[in-house]
Amino acid sequence: MPEKTIRINQKIAYVQYTNPESYSPLSQSSGLLARKGWEVLFLGTAGFSIEMIRFPQRPHIIVKRIPFCPSGWRQKLHYLFFFLWVIFWVLWWRPRWIYASDPLACPITATLCFVPGLKILYHEHDSPEKQQATTSLFARVVLWTRKRVVHFADACVLPNEQRVKLFMDTTGRTKKIFCVWNCPTKKEVVQSRSPARQDNLKIIYQGSINSARLPETVLYAMKQFSGKVRMKVIGYETIGSRGYVRKIQELSQTLGISSSIEWLGTVPLREDMRRSSSDCQVGLSLIPMKTSDINLERMPGASGKPFDYMACGLAVLTSDLPDWNKMYVGRGYGLACNPEDPESIANALRWFLEHPDETRAMGEDGRQKILTDWNYEKQFQPVLELLENRIVSI
Repeated sequence: MPEKTIRINQKIAYVQYTNPESYSPLSQSSGLLARKGWEVLFLGTAGFSIEMIRFPQRPHIIVKRIPFCPSGWRQKLHYLFFFLWVIFWVLWWRPRWIYASDPLACPITATLCFVPGLKILYHEHDSPEKQQATTSLFARVVLWTRKRVVHFADACVLPNEQRVKLFMDTTGRTKKIFCVWNCPTKKEVVQSRSPARQDNLKIIYQGSINSARLPETVLYAMKQFSGKVRMKVIGYETIGSRGYVRKIQELSQTLGISSSIEWLGTVPLREDMRRSSSDCQVGLSLIPMKTSDINLERMPGASGKPFDYMACGLAVLTSDLPDWNKMYVGRGYGLACNPEDPESIANALRWFLEHPDETRAMGEDGRQKILTDWNYEKQFQPVLELLENRIVSI
């Protein structure tokens, strides 16, 4: 029989038991789908400290969220309501694909696997820790349903090659697993920066604010420069890091550098971050040198910070770890330091301060790399081809 291209149901529903608008990969993939004519529905919740983060308004994308609920017995009722609310919307709206991107979405998605004709894509942003299997009955249910979702899913997506291997080892799945780095889109890349001589250095940090990502040692390093190194901080505290912003604000006052730090809080849109970085030269992307967190051990590609900085034409300052050195420092996009050592951080900042032309060249090389290779259009293309498969035999 001849093959003919026909139009299929181009509806996709994203399901996530948190604020989906705080995840850049979801913004990137949904934007690409919407531009190709897909109807996109997000079903999520508001999130602690990240409720104000929003997608840019785009045609064909609808976001529905129920209010955030803190942990406790009320959250169990909240989750049950969310479960039934998602089931209702999926049965009423009738998407072709479910894009599940959160372990807490797995009990719902496992139920939806029984809906005839519904396809499942499972995107795992963070790998579950081993100890989660013994924390509670609900946690065990989540992990059990995750295995079912992985088994029935038409495709799975992970953001790091090492996580793909771990995923295959722990789930037994071997087919249709895509590694998609958390890159910006080409539309998010700024124009090339004009050369500009400056007597000071301005660095920027964006993301969740905690001791692992923005350690106190950065402030001790800044103190050595008598105001010549300034920093912008964009981000939010998570449930596990409440009070940390006040702690480092108080430390900055004690060190006499509070006037060198600009606190911008949570910005609603990713484009706000790009505008805020326009007068900066370096972006901070630090993680601990030693950690028991399996996700922090496998971050290159999964961490969007370095890519976002590069898209803004910034050099990157990252941790002196083999994978990070290979991916960013070895390619000439930035420098590495020991984030636990103020002197190591200060040495890197001093180099950037004393070599403005080389620093700008690092940022420009990184910007070009995003345009040509490390962009979400290229990363997501194999997944898009799977979603867009319209060839059927008739």
